[in-house]
Amino acid sequence: MIPVAEARARILAAFAALPAETVPLPAGLGRILAGPVAARLTQPPLDVSAMDGWAVRAADVATVPAMLRRIGEVPAGGRFEGTVGPGQCVRIFTGAPLPDGADAVVLQEDADSEGDRVTVREGVAAGRHVRKAGLDFRAGDVLLQPGRRLTARDIGIAASTNHPWLRVRRRPRVAVLATGDEIVLPGEALGPSQIVSSNSHALSALIRSCGGEPVDLGIARDNAESLTTLAAGAHGADLIVTTGGASVGEHDLIRSVLGEHGLALDFWKIAMRPGKPLIFGRLGDTPLLGLPGNPVSTMVCGWLFLRPALWALQGAEAPENRIAATLGRDLPANDRREDYLRARIERTGSGFVATPFPAQDSSMLSLLAAADGLVIRPPHAPAAARGDAVDAVLFGDGI
Repeated sequence: MIPVAEARARILAAFAALPAETVPLPAGLGRILAGPVAARLTQPPLDVSAMDGWAVRAADVATVPAMLRRIGEVPAGGRFEGTVGPGQCVRIFTGAPLPDGADAVVLQEDADSEGDRVTVREGVAAGRHVRKAGLDFRAGDVLLQPGRRLTARDIGIAASTNHPWLRVRRRPRVAVLATGDEIVLPGEALGPSQIVSSNSHALSALIRSCGGEPVDLGIARDNAESLTTLAAGAHGADLIVTTGGASVGEHDLIRSVLGEHGLALDFWKIAMRPGKPLIFGRLGDTPLLGLPGNPVSTMVCGWLFLRPALWALQGAEAPENRIAATLGRDLPANDRREDYLRARIERTGSGFVATPFPAQDSSMLSLLAAADGLVIRPPHAPAAARGDAVDAVLFGDGI
C-alpha cells in the first residue's frame, strides 16, 4: 500500500492540460480560462459624472450661494461640445462625459434652477463626483489570468472589456463504467439480493461539477465478455473511471480482464480508509482510475483523486478546501491507514468544529449526504479528545 499523498502525486503527474477552444462569452461560465483576458478599451473612456447634477468649475462654487448660468445639458452617451467658462454650468447626468472646462459636479439636490439661472447651495472641491478616465481599467490591463474558473463576475468583466468570445480549456470527456452482478439502475426491477446503483450517477454529477463531460458506459456484469465489451465504449475519452471490481475477490475483474487488453498498472491499493482497493494505470493511451465499489469509498476517492485530475486536465489546480478545526467528540487511536471520517462541520465564533459521525461504514451513503466534510486522521494518530486540533476538508464542487 502506498500513502495517499504519493498516490495523488502519481495520478496528477499523468495529466496535462487539454487543448483550448473558443466559446461565446455566455458559455464561459464555469469553464477554465486558457489565456489572459486583457482590456480592449479604457473604462470609463473619459472623465464622466458619477451623479445627476451640474457640471461646474469648483472655483465658481467655493463660496455659496453661488449664481451660475446654465449653458447646456449632456446626457449619458452624449457630448457637450462647448467649454464651461467662469460663472457657467451644464446640466449633467450619471455617466455623461464631463464638459471641457468643468472639474466637478454639484448634486442636483444641492442646487435650484429657474430658466438658465442655477443657484448652488453646497460647494464642491475639484474632482468631486467625477469618475476619472481609466478609473476601472485601462486598455491592455490584464484582468483575468489563465487557470481561473470563470464566475458570473468574470463574465461581467470580460463583457465590459469588449470580449464576445473566450479561450477556455476543452471539457474533459470521462467514461464511467460501473461493475457488478449485484447492482441495477434506479427504477429497474430488483432481485432479492440486488441493490440500486448510485456510483455512476454520483460520479457523473461530480464530473459535471468539475467541468467535465461524463459518458455513462453502463453496468458491466461479472464476466470478462461484458467488461471488455462495455470498456470498448471508452474509446476517445480523456479518462476512464470504473467503480467496483478493484479488490481481490474472484469477481473483481478490472485488473485481470483489462490487463489482458492493455491495462498497464501504475499502482493498486492505498493506505487509506475508506478506499484502499484503488487502481491507477493506463488502458492503452487512456488513464484509468479504478475506484472501489462501496459508495462512500467511491465518492471519497472521487473527491481526493478524480476531482484534482479533472482540474489538471483543464490546466488548473483544484481548490483544497482544507481547514483547521477542533474535534467535537473523542476519537480512538488510528491504525496504519490514513482515515477520512465523515463529519458535521460548523463555524463558530472561535473557528470550525468538526464532529465525526459515530458510524463510518463505507456502505452508509446517508451519512455522506449528511456530512459537511471529512476529518483527516494521519496513520498511527494517537487517541484524540474533544477540543483537540484536527485537519479537515469542506465539501464543494458538487459533492
